[in-house]
Amino acid sequence: AAQARFGAVMCCCGPCAMYRRSALALLLDQYETQFFRGKPSDFGEDRHLTILMLKAGFRTEYVPDAIAATVVPDSLGPYLRQQLRWARSTFRDTFLALRLLPELDRYLTLDVVGQNLGPLLLALSSLAALAQFVIDGSVAWWTVLTIAAMTMVRCSVAAFRARDMRFLGFSLHTPINIFLLLPLKAYALCTLSNS
Repeated sequence: AAQARFGAVMCCCGPCAMYRRSALALLLDQYETQFFRGKPSDFGEDRHLTILMLKAGFRTEYVPDAIAATVVPDSLGPYLRQQLRWARSTFRDTFLALRLLPELDRYLTLDVVGQNLGPLLLALSSLAALAQFVIDGSVAWWTVLTIAAMTMVRCSVAAFRARDMRFLGFSLHTPINIFLLLPLKAYALCTLSNS
């Protein structure tokens, strides 16, 4: 929703994306022959198609009252495989989007760069805290408190905006993010050419 206010949604999610047929027909060949480093790419098609639409000069918009159903992983293994695909897709298509970003609003550039740098900075902070604990046995309280505060602020804003206190529960995702998803994103970055 925030991206739409600045002129472009950077990823129209698969289950709830709709495209004008005439626009899709113009880009179908590029879409169907998606390659990365000379190899066919067979995932992340929603993000890729969104970038193709934006590069062709089309607008992408957010529709707040759209409703869609989708299938989600119900156990850890499939969830991690989904997150690995999404991480690879995000990294790959960010490279494509970098050439497009100067034509778009500065906020979108900041948002896309932040989506990629944010996890990196969180990973570096977590590694620094872990190193401090291993080296001298002390806990990096400022790092822990900063991560906890940022998590609670983000979840509180979401709960307030949505008027739904359940969003506070999303703060439990932070340990999952630090201990499972950040290592997975590092692996995704090192294996971008894999399908």
